[in-house]
Amino acid sequence: MTLVLNSLVFLIAAACVGLMGFAIQRGATCTVAAVDELLTRRTARRLAAFAEASLWVAGGLVVAQALHGLPKMPAGYAVTLWTVLGGALLGLGAFVNRACVFGAIARFGSGEWAYLATPLGYYAGCLSVGTIFSAAASSPLPQDSPVLQAPAWVVVPFVGFVAWRLATPLRRAPPGSPDAGLPARLRHAFAARLWSPHAATSVIAVMFLFVLLLLGGTWAYTEVLAELARGMAGNLAARALLVLMLLAGAVWGGWSAGRFRPARISAGELPRCFAGGMLMAWGSLLIPGSNDGLILVGMPLLWPYAWLAFLSMCVSIAAAQLLQRRGRGPAPLPEAP
Repeated sequence: MTLVLNSLVFLIAAACVGLMGFAIQRGATCTVAAVDELLTRRTARRLAAFAEASLWVAGGLVVAQALHGLPKMPAGYAVTLWTVLGGALLGLGAFVNRACVFGAIARFGSGEWAYLATPLGYYAGCLSVGTIFSAAASSPLPQDSPVLQAPAWVVVPFVGFVAWRLATPLRRAPPGSPDAGLPARLRHAFAARLWSPHAATSVIAVMFLFVLLLLGGTWAYTEVLAELARGMAGNLAARALLVLMLLAGAVWGGWSAGRFRPARISAGELPRCFAGGMLMAWGSLLIPGSNDGLILVGMPLLWPYAWLAFLSMCVSIAAAQLLQRRGRGPAPLPEAP
């Protein structure tokens, strides 16, 4: 992946990454919050939103394949015990951190500066994983993803799905105005629904897909940290600027929603976030793939290891939350902002 800082492609990619950060913060996108919602409210809205995000990326990949514009996709991996253990560690790290890698961005965008320790812990985990888990190694699968082998006609139902999802908000008129015209419906849809967790997750997926196609390969801040730890990070200056754009977008999202309230860092927050980031790195490299890569790459490509690892992550978070409540009472963990 070669990025020229002053190129139009880079500027478009940076704008997309910034919008991803904005959507992550405004939609309170976080796997920890999604599992907490399932346990507390008995609804799987956020988990369903993650599944739909995977569907958006999968459909976009099929369209790109049909148009011969698909870059080289990462390989899948065999399902092993390391897959399950990695998912469990990823979930435990998210629980300790009180936010997954998405949620850490959302919290930073609200002014919780302690979450800057999460990527530092993630980097430290990437450096130390070989020492802690020296026997773990995942071999890429030789076959292509079934999504990349899909026939071209699959594009048609996906386009129908996109049209249906875009039209859904417009079918709801503003309260008290059942006969309102299209402009009023558009204003209502934008104000009430655009940055719901469900819609925001779809925006994240579409922006990630645009960046993937623009840059000719997968990109995520967790991948930058992992490659940096291995001494293999190419185009470091450009990719570091994309990370800054992601953070800036999150801060913009928090400020525009009135959620940006810089908080003092307590003595226990930095080590907690650092430890959470390290555990998430260990789990990510055992799988391999962090939850952003699982949701936006592995799961859309229908790799079984990615779905199993994400399930293991969710079960691990749920088990930790239930154990915490048994010891401290029924109060749930705070959701990501």
